[in-house]
Amino acid sequence: MPALLRFNVLVLALLVATAALATPRTQYRTIDVGGVKIFYREAGDPNAPAILLLHGLPSSSHMFRDLIPLLSDRYHVVAPDYPGFGFSDAPDRARYDYTFENLSRTVTRFTEQLGLTRYAMYVFDYGAPVGFRMALAHPERVSAIISQNGNVYLEGLSPNFDRVRKAWTEPSQANREALRAGLTPTANQRRYYGGVSEANRALVAPESFTLDDALMARPGIVELQLDLLANYGSNIDQYDGFQAYLRQYKPPLLAIWGKNDVTFLPAGALAFRRDVPSADIRLLDAGHFALETHGVEIAEAIRGFLEKYLTSK
Repeated sequence: MPALLRFNVLVLALLVATAALATPRTQYRTIDVGGVKIFYREAGDPNAPAILLLHGLPSSSHMFRDLIPLLSDRYHVVAPDYPGFGFSDAPDRARYDYTFENLSRTVTRFTEQLGLTRYAMYVFDYGAPVGFRMALAHPERVSAIISQNGNVYLEGLSPNFDRVRKAWTEPSQANREALRAGLTPTANQRRYYGGVSEANRALVAPESFTLDDALMARPGIVELQLDLLANYGSNIDQYDGFQAYLRQYKPPLLAIWGKNDVTFLPAGALAFRRDVPSADIRLLDAGHFALETHGVEIAEAIRGFLEKYLTSK
């Protein structure tokens, strides 16, 4: 190998090693919150501005595995698993009420126990009703909102919600049973691959939906997930309140959505400008799980967005 080429290779290796050392490693922790063991991922300087990552259905903090290192050099990044999701406890339905209001209370207590007094929220899917409830209860704690296919507007709901809507408007065992089809491995793969271009399908990591499926297969998990699906109407009932919060407080807001999502439509992202005219709206050529295919683009957008409002210490 020529001397100059050998030197360039060594310099490149040194730069890569330096960058790896500079990136804080993700820590995997658990904490007791009201008798429920909550698993969470954490990285970055605890004295830096905080970002709270809130996952969706049927995923967990695992969905943020690649995003966390892209943010943690500048921010304190925390990603919990809700009760019944990921590696957190799944208390029996007789002693834990699986509603979105209760999930938000648990996550609120989680942030309090960690000493997170102010944070930007990344809300995805279920993370939107959880996070916006938290914002309503404690608006002073929210420094900014990043919505990635996290909906709070009627126009953002696709026709796919018709079956779920029936479960909460006409509660019956038959309507509850009809929701089971949405919790199968086949349905989960549709969520991950839906709206993904042929060129990007190879970017979807199979361990993502495989882990979701394995955790969903644990005894009792499908039943608690059915409880949450049947409770989804309570989120729509809160939309007016969520929107009033946005109009009153006008938090810095970035809506970065996979525009091919068949669950939450792009109109839900565009609607944020009604209540926060300065909202930064970006539509990606991606599906529901946009982080799988566009993680780097989303991280760059978040860093640029937060740079305007938050500064590292």
